[in-house]
Amino acid sequence: MTRAELQQRADEAERLYQRFAKQLEAEHQGKFVAIAPDGRLIIESDQIRALEQAISQFGSGNFALRKIGSRALGRWRRRFGH
Repeated sequence: MTRAELQQRADEAERLYQRFAKQLEAEHQGKFVAIAPDGRLIIESDQIRALEQAISQFGSGNFALRKIGSRALGRWRRRFGH
């Protein structure tokens, strides 16, 4: 996957969070949310459980996963001199 493709995925994940999950911060702070492109949500205390349910219900690669109330990475950085 190219850097541009990774950035595109990160941007889409942020848009999904802002549109469908931002309002969950007051009630579900610190939990994990999987967000399908159509707005369906899975909210779990356990990250692995959220991931397993999202893959089962939305299909692998068809959702964004984030900790509610935590900032997402804004950019990917290369390490080790690259």
